[in-house]
Amino acid sequence: MQQVSPKPVYALVGADAYLQAERLIEILATFPPDLQRIDLDGEKAELADVLDELRSFAMFGGGKLVVVRTAEAFITRFREALETYLAQPSGSGTLVLRVASLPSNQRIYKLIQKVGSIEKCDPPKAAELPRWIIAHAKSAHQLIVNPEAAQILADLIGDDLGRLNNELAKLSLQSDNGKLERKDVEKGVSFQREQEMWDMTNEIAAGRADKALRRWRQLVQMDSSAEFRAVTWLGMWLEKVSQAVAMKRRGMNGFAIASALKLWPREMQEAFMKTVEKLGEHGLVRAVDLLVEIDHQSKTGVGNAADNVERFLVAVGEAIKKK
Repeated sequence: MQQVSPKPVYALVGADAYLQAERLIEILATFPPDLQRIDLDGEKAELADVLDELRSFAMFGGGKLVVVRTAEAFITRFREALETYLAQPSGSGTLVLRVASLPSNQRIYKLIQKVGSIEKCDPPKAAELPRWIIAHAKSAHQLIVNPEAAQILADLIGDDLGRLNNELAKLSLQSDNGKLERKDVEKGVSFQREQEMWDMTNEIAAGRADKALRRWRQLVQMDSSAEFRAVTWLGMWLEKVSQAVAMKRRGMNGFAIASALKLWPREMQEAFMKTVEKLGEHGLVRAVDLLVEIDHQSKTGVGNAADNVERFLVAVGEAIKKK
């Protein structure tokens, strides 16, 4: 196979860190093994230091790669000088800019496109995610995933490609025949626990504290570590509620809020938005205060951790029920 020569500059553009890492690996593969790689923080890096590295030759002759992460700040601070460099980039080093976004109407985008490469690193849209799972499982893990199993993984995890890759790796090791079906996904412990936690919070959203308590007690019986992870999980849940309350205040509708927060699976979105509606800002503040209180009590030995979580579930459930 013919070796592809590295370009003088790459922009890895997109919010998905996993895809950026994958693209970077592909770029590294175009260099000799004795590549000299320099990684810099875009918020702190100075242009002179970056250019000095790019214009000097690697110590052992294997090529030089300068990677600037969070490069938006770097571009903002040194835009004009960087554009001047990109008009005639050095032949001795390759620059990689890792950015969440880079508008295509900017001059710097066009310069990179002309002399180097713009690598898009955005995750697939929701409708395309199962196809990505199937293709990635086959190419990266030699695992054949049927469409139903792929859809469940997409619903449970969403477009966090790094986590999807990790879960596919684990599931491939557990597979006896190199195939993944719905039942294989559903019996995975991590998926069961996550789904059960979401089911529990959905019961709270519907004002059914008794059912939330029943789910919580079953979860503790199945997994004794659940009581120590519950505060973290409930904190993440309340953080999403807080973000949704703020978005609702700005006039966003429920569908737009659910999409922005990447709420999965889809069937829990309605229950989650019901929580947002019924709790409101004042209820949210009270819930956060109560969670902080029970966390402190559990860590200082005041009451049993599992019982403290039950108290939180009852209080929040009752607050929603009264609305």
